[in-house]
Amino acid sequence: MNDVVTVYEVGPRDGLQNESALIATQEKIDLVNRLVDAGLTRVEVSSFVSPKWVPQLADAADVFAGIQRKPGVVYAALAPNVKGLERAIGSDVNEVAIFGAASEEFSQKNINCSIAESIERFKPMMEMAKDADVPMRGYISCITDCPYSGPVKPSQVAILTEALLDLGCYSVSLGDTLGKATPKSTKSAVEAALSVAQASQLAGHFHDTSGQAIANIAVCLDAGIRVFDAAVGGLGGCPYAPGAKGNVATETVVAFLESQGLHTGVDASLLDDIAQYAQSLRAS
Repeated sequence: MNDVVTVYEVGPRDGLQNESALIATQEKIDLVNRLVDAGLTRVEVSSFVSPKWVPQLADAADVFAGIQRKPGVVYAALAPNVKGLERAIGSDVNEVAIFGAASEEFSQKNINCSIAESIERFKPMMEMAKDADVPMRGYISCITDCPYSGPVKPSQVAILTEALLDLGCYSVSLGDTLGKATPKSTKSAVEAALSVAQASQLAGHFHDTSGQAIANIAVCLDAGIRVFDAAVGGLGGCPYAPGAKGNVATETVVAFLESQGLHTGVDASLLDDIAQYAQSLRAS
């Protein structure tokens, strides 16, 4: 239904990955369980990335082993390469995300290869995921602005969206990694993506660095997009995007969507307490 919107919770992964003080595994497990209890049905639990690069998420397998799984909930993870995907599959994830960038320089800084090389790296991962019957989601970083090279051409967004869908991703999340997108630049990026994809194949992922995330989500809604990433408590940031602040807060997105007559299935009354708990993890 067009009035149903999915909020894709990324707090346990994208929200916590940049925290310098290590957070206890049980606290991460508790956060995931509480989010699911609030009605979120798609939760990005962790990332199977090298502990060398993201030490905060070194316990990904332990978190997956400890969560209380509920039927109908997708417990997802991010994986940067074949080794990470093998670990993710071994932890019985329901979905795996891969990530590319619309900016060549950001691609080099984030995953140490060009955009074209990243697509080649993803091919064996897609085959492995297909064999394991694990759906793959694609992320595109820097859809409007790159912290290193400035504005990003919308045509780059179209090229990478098409490439990820051709690889076999069921959905592509369009990411304003730096949080500098405006409604105007968001509209250009979304229109470019829609030139090669259906709205049902796209999601929006906005950081709120400039306070424009909700306005950008509104642009996506007008374009027919009905899936939005968010992090409870506004947690997050990108270690490879200087100046990037937190993701747009789940509680803010849910309140906005419901105010527009849209349905998320999330119990907003529980989110404030969960947001306070999530924020307390940063200070612990």
